[in-house]
Amino acid sequence: MTWSSALKDTARAGLTIEKASLEPMVALRGACGVAIVIGLTLWLGTPRLAVSSAFGAFASGLATFQRSWRPRPVLALAVAMGLAFSTFVGYMAIANHVLFVVLLALWTLLAGMAWAIGPVSGMVSSQMVAVMLFTVTLPTSVLGALHHAGLIAFGGLVQAALIVVFPIRPWGRQRDALADALAAEADYARRLRHDPVATFDPQPLMDARSAAAMTPRQARRRPGQLGGPRGLAERLRPVLASLADPVLGAPPEGPERDRVRELLGAAAAVLDAVAHAVRWGRPVKVSPEAMAALDVPDETRPVLTGAAQRSALRLIVLLADVVESADERVESTRPTVPEERRHLLRPSVPRLVPVGLRALRREARWSSAIGRHAVRVTAVVSLGYALGSMLPLGHGYWAPMTSVMVMRPDFAQTYSRGVARFAGTVVGVWLAGGLMALFHPGMYVCAGLAVLCIGLMYLLMRTGYSVASTCIAAYVVFLLGIAGEGWSQTVWARLALTLLGGLLALAAYAVFPAWETLRLRDRLADWLDANGRYALAVLARYAHPDVRKPRRVREALLDQRAARLEWEEAVARAEKEPVRHRGISRRAERAAESAMAMMGRATMLMEAHLPDSDAPPSPGAEAFAAALRDALPDATAAVRERRRPDWTAPHEAYAAWRAAVDEEGVAVRATELLLDAVDELADAVAPRRRREAPGRPTA
Repeated sequence: MTWSSALKDTARAGLTIEKASLEPMVALRGACGVAIVIGLTLWLGTPRLAVSSAFGAFASGLATFQRSWRPRPVLALAVAMGLAFSTFVGYMAIANHVLFVVLLALWTLLAGMAWAIGPVSGMVSSQMVAVMLFTVTLPTSVLGALHHAGLIAFGGLVQAALIVVFPIRPWGRQRDALADALAAEADYARRLRHDPVATFDPQPLMDARSAAAMTPRQARRRPGQLGGPRGLAERLRPVLASLADPVLGAPPEGPERDRVRELLGAAAAVLDAVAHAVRWGRPVKVSPEAMAALDVPDETRPVLTGAAQRSALRLIVLLADVVESADERVESTRPTVPEERRHLLRPSVPRLVPVGLRALRREARWSSAIGRHAVRVTAVVSLGYALGSMLPLGHGYWAPMTSVMVMRPDFAQTYSRGVARFAGTVVGVWLAGGLMALFHPGMYVCAGLAVLCIGLMYLLMRTGYSVASTCIAAYVVFLLGIAGEGWSQTVWARLALTLLGGLLALAAYAVFPAWETLRLRDRLADWLDANGRYALAVLARYAHPDVRKPRRVREALLDQRAARLEWEEAVARAEKEPVRHRGISRRAERAAESAMAMMGRATMLMEAHLPDSDAPPSPGAEAFAAALRDALPDATAAVRERRRPDWTAPHEAYAAWRAAVDEEGVAVRATELLLDAVDELADAVAPRRRREAPGRPTA
């Protein structure tokens, strides 16, 4: 993609306004928190203290809207305490400009590295830098700095208290995540009726797993409907795929295929009913037609045989368990004994410290995209602060504030947010500035307008960053109106310095990029390695059925999903980057992705028919697993180094396995699909030689 096309696409993405589900009551609660803090501070303090406290309440409320599964009061308090500390330290250093620039650079570097912990940590850390840049410009003493820091913490405390006192749909995010996973399974069952080899996006299952992780204290209060359906949904996916598969399941056409379609339709109806019950905390209501379709067939219905019959019986049992686990009232809770490990353990906040330190240490290298982003944003913010201070516009902090809020570790988000930030700032500042110029509102009217703007921002923030930037820009103008700043100076200074900060951010990524395009082969190799380890874990169960290690297969599956997600995200980012050298062509990229999906699907089909513990061991599976284990490291290295992977040894082991068995079982046929997938991968990633022109002699 050329630079002009990339800039056009990112600008269009930044200015796009999307339809999103609004949460008016949650937005109203957040706006009320800001209103309480501003009103109390204006009543008991000064306008400048009101401005400072308003930013604390605003930032704490904004953090609770981020996609995090931790309790919202904890997020609000954590953000408020971090803002209070950074603001107080900034006040201590602002008297010496050199010392403040050093502190700002250090703070920004840490904020950039915080993206290694997670997107919520990165966003919150960037927000801390932006708020510190604004609040330290309000003149005060050391005691006043303590007052400002305390008021910022008070704003977070108010937001947390409102969340506790006025809970709105408790466990709502966890319910939505689990319901989305069940609905995704239902959609998968419907698509399998028409496309027996349809693909499945595991992202809803990954989100449901993340939402299910909690502390023992949270698990004791968890509604019973959130306890069991997730694990059953995980087990349903391979059963649905094996039932619909034309190779391992029923024939592609005929009475047995019609029976499979009937079972898949009934499964979709049941899963949709359970998803609706979980989402709204109601009993499960399944239609009689769906229940009748799931009954054991009589003489009037075709009878499935072989692997298809085993899959159908397992599907009926799992669906009954799903309905039973979710069919209870929201008030009922499930007692959780920590020794039973009936929930995914989420580490407490103190235990997250070593995890975060390990993540920072892992990304603190020059080759890391997070590390390069931290260096990039530090240089831009420091330069923006220096230029903003030298320009005779006042409000010099707006340039670095814009840069730190729009910059992200990847090209597409940085450019799209930069365009959206400037467009939203222009609209918001002109609207708010026009109101200030026409009506000259007083202090309390400005406070009311600021609360209105922040309420609109909370309500509409998911519709697009340009809309949120418009509301934030107007909010800042009205806050400065509370402090007595002139509206005309606010408008022109903010527009000019916002443009400066945005241009610095965009130029920094052009001069000092970290293209995802060049690492596509590494992501593909990681996915191949994860797929191979998943296949080895499943084959080990066939080789030694008496060795029961279910966690090994489960952990390998989770690693495979994470590697696939990283590949898909890398491809999505690479498609928007203005880089011609991709390391892998578009055609090869699509072919490799299809082959890797087929490899994972073949392993999933084997997992759906794991042998019982009393089944005889399979020497052929053990020999094939050994050959695959030996070939996998060189194959992943070949993908990285643009060589053709060599799968000769696995092919030979499979031929011996197939010749040694009298009847081909599920494992043998699924292994054949797996070998077809790795052969397609080898064809996709192998370097292509240039064709000789006709009539030209070869070397």
